[in-house]
Amino acid sequence: MKILVDAFGGDNAPEEIVNASLLALFKHKDLKITLVGKADVIQDCLVGKKYDQARLDMIDAREVIGCDEPPVEAIRTKKDSSIVRAVETLKEKPDEYCAFVSAGSTGALLSATILKLGRIRGVNRPVLAPLLPTIKGTPVMLVDSGANMDARASNLVQFAMLAHVYMHKVLGIEKPRVALLNVGVEEAKGNELTKEVYPLLKALPLNFVGNMEARDFLSGEYDIVVADGFSGNVLLKSTEGACKILMQEIKQAIMGSFMSKIGGLFIKGSIKELKQKFDYESFGGSVLLGAKGVVVKAHGSTKAKGFLAAIEQAMAIGQSNINEVIEKEFEKMASIEHLQEKAEATQQIQESLKDKQNQEG
Repeated sequence: MKILVDAFGGDNAPEEIVNASLLALFKHKDLKITLVGKADVIQDCLVGKKYDQARLDMIDAREVIGCDEPPVEAIRTKKDSSIVRAVETLKEKPDEYCAFVSAGSTGALLSATILKLGRIRGVNRPVLAPLLPTIKGTPVMLVDSGANMDARASNLVQFAMLAHVYMHKVLGIEKPRVALLNVGVEEAKGNELTKEVYPLLKALPLNFVGNMEARDFLSGEYDIVVADGFSGNVLLKSTEGACKILMQEIKQAIMGSFMSKIGGLFIKGSIKELKQKFDYESFGGSVLLGAKGVVVKAHGSTKAKGFLAAIEQAMAIGQSNINEVIEKEFEKMASIEHLQEKAEATQQIQESLKDKQNQEG
């Protein structure tokens, strides 16, 4: 198995990215990694470190796309950037490379993937799908988390289908519980979009469990939460921010006085377990579902541990042949829609003939 890694994406590149790659090679003896970026700088990061040189190589890319650059323009003008070179390599050599992992600009990564790799047949819009921890220790997938700020009901239906295939095929969940992000759990709640999506999700052959309020996102009662990219991104950032602030407040409360420090010694193990439980980086990054090729977006601020999880996530997806499954599922869905349209057209013709006969009679 061979994976492309953006060595110059993220706040801690390239040092932490290189370290994560070496950790991955040490843990997985059947893995090969190609680091993409400024080869001379990458080589400096490797000095004095032990690794299997036969399983690590490089693609020299002299440009870097910053997070503040317009994504589409950057993709078109910085053709020698690590993101562009890696995506083009993934497209040109699908039999050699099974995935690409980057912690770089989300917009640039999305643009390069969609413009250069393209979409799986039948998929209207690829979706950014992160996994987050829950209080029950199981992950929950959010679709979409920012790839599609404005989406139609038909898009959200596809988001649910894509996430269902991932959770079943990659994580082995037999019947993933699918929920629709809303302002209340009642079926009639929400805006025009959610009211239109609800019956469509209900009609799909999925384990749709209804609406979900944002406060229950990490409850462990759901495996998939469906939303448009704008609402999903707000939910994601709010949840991550709240968890971060809560952990900071707990730490400050423990360190606030001598007595609280004494008490903190007794609950140190529990606090550590709690922190590990809600460490979202341990679940990897956000996979871009629906694209031709496996692309995983790691957190921009991630360090070696988090990026290692993203590499392992990419390995699991690459081994699952998920894109082949997605294409087959969407072919089935297209066939069903075609049959439904044909049946509706036939019914309209029959009704029209019946009305004509009644008029003549």
